[in-house]
Amino acid sequence: MSALLEVQGLQAAYGSSQVLFGVDFKIAQGEVATLLGRNGMGKTTTLRCLTGQLKPLAGRIVFDGQDVTGWDADAIARLGLAIVPEGRQVFPNLSVLEHLQAFAGNRCGAKNPWTVERVHALFPRLKERSQNMGNQLSGGEQQMLAIGRALVTNPKLMILDEATEGLAPLIREEIWRCLQALREAGQTILVVDKYVKRLIRIADAHTIVERGRVVWQGDSPALDADHSLWQRYVGV
Repeated sequence: MSALLEVQGLQAAYGSSQVLFGVDFKIAQGEVATLLGRNGMGKTTTLRCLTGQLKPLAGRIVFDGQDVTGWDADAIARLGLAIVPEGRQVFPNLSVLEHLQAFAGNRCGAKNPWTVERVHALFPRLKERSQNMGNQLSGGEQQMLAIGRALVTNPKLMILDEATEGLAPLIREEIWRCLQALREAGQTILVVDKYVKRLIRIADAHTIVERGRVVWQGDSPALDADHSLWQRYVGV
């Protein structure tokens, strides 16, 4: 499989405080990958660089064959990258249906595009709540909506930042089932989350960061075989 995303020597800072010190990883087309590590170790900063919210100090970000290093966020999004942000960030004054309709599009020419109807089939709860405003939804419903909002853009790569943070166990399981279904449909995904035990059942490849550097990379069997990595770098 060819690399859809390749990150090479990524360095980033906030003012005079450097956070990333040469992060490298690849995500192949159709792969589910994770970015793991404790809070404050550089995961969100990496995502901010990938999505154009933060300009890197150095390094390269190549997405779908184009060097997008330093591009603006809207240009990267139009190329086919969507993010489900930490905290969901749904619009309080838009209904569920309006969220999905506002973001729907197939700029990248998907053969079986995600539509509002397909999202309703994936998350029937969103169809039930279609006329409810964003601020009338539970945390789990907001996360479903944030995923649906990303899907209807028909992205080549979907990023989930803190995919199940703050969700009840039953809702977490529903999100995991959703990710498994998306994997089976061939969607390329990058997940940031702390539930390693569930991630190794869904993801193909894993990258662990510690203090802005990559400290381990490997596949699910390798990560499952060494639980000391979980305790040392993820805290589980």
